[in-house]
Amino acid sequence: MSARLRLMPVALILLLLAAAGGLTLYNLMQQLPAALWPQALSAPDIDDVRQMVFHYSLLPRFAVSLLAGAGLGLVGVLFQQVLRNPLAEPATLGVSAGAQLGLTIATLWMLPGGELTRQLAAMAGAIVVGGLVFGVAWGKRMSPVTLILAGLVLGLYCGAVSSLLALFNYEQLQGLFMWSTGSLNQQDWSAVQFIWPRLLVVAVLAALLIRPLTLLGLDDGVARNLGLGLALSRFCALALAIIFSAMLVNAVGVIGFIGLFAPLMAKMLGARRLAHRMLLAPLLGALLLWLTDQAMIWLTQVWREIPTGAATALIGAPLLLWLLPRLRSAATPPPMNLGDRVPAERRHLLLWLLLGSVLLLAGLAVALMFGQNAAGWHWSHGAEFEALLPWRWPRVLSALAAGMMLAVAGTLIQKLTGNPMASPEVLGISSGAAFGVVMMLFLVPGDAFVWLLPAGSLGAAVTLLIIMIAAGRGGFSTERMLLAGIALSTAFTTTIYLLLASGDPRMGGLLTWISGSTYSVTAPQAVRTAVIAALLVLLAPLCRRWLTILPLGSATARSVGIALTPVRLSILLLAATLTAMATLTVGPLSFVGLMAPHMARMLGFRRALPQMLIAAMLGGLLMMFADWCGRMVMFPNQIPAGLLATFIGAPYFVYLLRKQTS
Repeated sequence: MSARLRLMPVALILLLLAAAGGLTLYNLMQQLPAALWPQALSAPDIDDVRQMVFHYSLLPRFAVSLLAGAGLGLVGVLFQQVLRNPLAEPATLGVSAGAQLGLTIATLWMLPGGELTRQLAAMAGAIVVGGLVFGVAWGKRMSPVTLILAGLVLGLYCGAVSSLLALFNYEQLQGLFMWSTGSLNQQDWSAVQFIWPRLLVVAVLAALLIRPLTLLGLDDGVARNLGLGLALSRFCALALAIIFSAMLVNAVGVIGFIGLFAPLMAKMLGARRLAHRMLLAPLLGALLLWLTDQAMIWLTQVWREIPTGAATALIGAPLLLWLLPRLRSAATPPPMNLGDRVPAERRHLLLWLLLGSVLLLAGLAVALMFGQNAAGWHWSHGAEFEALLPWRWPRVLSALAAGMMLAVAGTLIQKLTGNPMASPEVLGISSGAAFGVVMMLFLVPGDAFVWLLPAGSLGAAVTLLIIMIAAGRGGFSTERMLLAGIALSTAFTTTIYLLLASGDPRMGGLLTWISGSTYSVTAPQAVRTAVIAALLVLLAPLCRRWLTILPLGSATARSVGIALTPVRLSILLLAATLTAMATLTVGPLSFVGLMAPHMARMLGFRRALPQMLIAAMLGGLLMMFADWCGRMVMFPNQIPAGLLATFIGAPYFVYLLRKQTS
């Protein structure tokens, strides 16, 4: 048995090598007969397009896939070893998103300095985001859940900023969409010349750090007793991994999951010692990316081009879901709400609801009547108010309804899963709803509002169901639910970005909708949204008994006569429909579903029904405020309400995480 286990790494490497090598030979032969390969390799004929493509495109692409895959495997090992977190990689830690945002800004502003400026911009973005993520998790001793949560949310925040920039500069940044999905297309050998010396330097430095890295994998007290300076060692290793990750993003775009899977596969194949993993993971990463890239080249010949980074995300997401039940569970982390200073349960709910109603009416008055024009800030009244009202009230009403639905959906999901950090946005349910809507837009022509809600509900319900199934085997642990949400959200978001990069004329409007703009909401649409929202929100209190008992555990729920499967499915479908309807209105980018239930709980409303009602009011206020600010902050330009809610929500989420470390 031990001999068979020792042969598994060799067998897997040979299998990957054979598959990638066979595809490479086939793709090269399709481009150029084998007899001309020696000439094309050494001195290509400039009059023969096939030889030029062979020498300056296919061969550099082959080399880049090997180098980038090896680099991602190496930085994955570094992150996972230093952070003692098997889920850490540049994408899950938000480092790749930060580097991409830095490149987007450098591209848009056309900063002088050429390639050096792009490198520095990518490094700056990666370092800032990485520093924020590690700063949030430092007080919890780099808790795996806290790290991934902070990385995910800050990555979404960077994506929201990039989307805002693209919204106002779509044509200028359209090519950046395709690049950001990890396209390995090459036109010369410059990327190879950029990556290989840096990979060599990083590999040498990592080899010199093997001893401190090995000690970092131990308990802090043990490592300190053995003479290791923890802070300096962590700083050096993380700086090395972050900077090289930014360089890889600058060279090839964002390629996810390779940095996660290569170290994981190395460990599953028996590489327990760090030195062995540092050798095996880069090799596996190189082979995995090489195989994926060659498969995409073959797919281009028979169908259409798909960027390699998008393929790794689309393939890696279901693989991660499949591996999720097989991952060893780490020690159970403390509850995410541990240490919250939540006041005693509030009494006099009716008085609080009355206060909330007054605030809602005041918010409506401000949103409808107060604003600015060329003359400055003022209150509209009389004929001016009558002229502005038909333009303002549909937006305000739809934002109010969407905020309430997201807040109620967030409360339902948090109570259903027993996870106070769960929300439609964090778990990828909003992305699933958006994916369903986008698919329906492509399948049904014209005004298909009747079909969009079922499509979005189906996408959200399937997403939440998959998360429940994947996490259920681990007792609905926060870590497993989070990973399942990351996997699905990555797959859906990648698909949507592929559509944005396709050049389809419908995508310009789709980008506006995804950003959460209420600009094009008409009066009939606003009324339909409000009516559906009212019906769905009124259904939610019917679940209050279930929501009170379910967080106590399955055994307790069964003992009081609750049929778990039908009850969970009912709550799931209601939360999915609420999320889908809200997503139709303000897009998938929003953290209202996370903020409003938290704010209600921090005010002292922890029981299901009071929390749900107060959260609905807070969610409506938040989204109305975001829509009003979006109209006024950059007047006469407008920022979509969903994006602005993300700008507010992501820092609030990070603040909550940081607060729980104290």
